Amino acid sequence: MSRSRSKLEPVIRWTLIGIALAFVALFLILPLLTVFTQALGKGLEAYVRAISEPEALAAIRLTLVTAAIAVPLNLLFGIAASWAIAKFEFPGKNILITLIDLPFAVSPVISGLIYVLLFGAQGALGPWLAEHDIKIIFAVPGIVLATIFVTFPFVARELIPLMQSQGKDEEEVAYTLGANGRQTFFRVTLPNVKWGLLHGVLLCNARAMGEFGAVSVVSGHIRGQTNTIPLHVEILYNEYNFAASFAVASLLTILAVVTLVIKSVLERKSRQPSILAVRQTDPGKVGGEHYEYRSA
Repeated sequence: MSRSRSKLEPVIRWTLIGIALAFVALFLILPLLTVFTQALGKGLEAYVRAISEPEALAAIRLTLVTAAIAVPLNLLFGIAASWAIAKFEFPGKNILITLIDLPFAVSPVISGLIYVLLFGAQGALGPWLAEHDIKIIFAVPGIVLATIFVTFPFVARELIPLMQSQGKDEEEVAYTLGANGRQTFFRVTLPNVKWGLLHGVLLCNARAMGEFGAVSVVSGHIRGQTNTIPLHVEILYNEYNFAASFAVASLLTILAVVTLVIKSVLERKSRQPSILAVRQTDPGKVGGEHYEYRSA
């Protein structure tokens, strides 16, 4: 019985490996190759021309601006929310956790529609905004708001379980040794979660640049003004300009590949030992003490 089992184990192992590789080749590698093949189908000159057209450059610029606003705001929110949830007890904690998960449960199209119902011309705040000449829907502010909504769980959801698994021991040690709240946060808590934080920011940025549904609803599809890269790709494809659409889409594909590479590096880094606060005596410093932070 044991011999037959030992003979079957390699067969099962290699069969499962083969199925996994076939799946990866069919659903990941083949689409990637298709994108770049179609993008370069008319030559390198046509590819460069497609991504350097004024409308394409405007879409790239708007995508970068949107990500540059949404990601730092989500970073601040994610750190604050995860620190509060993991380290403290307070009324409404479960409600906050539920609200953080809300964008995962709501369709991006629905979230964009909510902003239209709030800030659109016929929305709840539309008349007041029009009276004060404030434009949100079919403008950059609406795109930024929709992007923030769909991406704000990524940093928080990356940090909450990480902070909870680390517990409060190191912070309590730092407090016992005389560190205040700011020192404890920046020199103990934050260094312990830096790789998870970078991982969350990376995923948040990738989603912000690739978001389609919510942005499509609030953008108005104004060429050269409110089209992000995904929306510009859709317009080019609907116009049967396939080479140009795949050329612009290849920019997002490159972003996805770079994201996966950096993600793998961060996951490897995150397995390194955590950092501990160690009090050191130094007569040359005010108070005679300072803190060093070493790998455990």
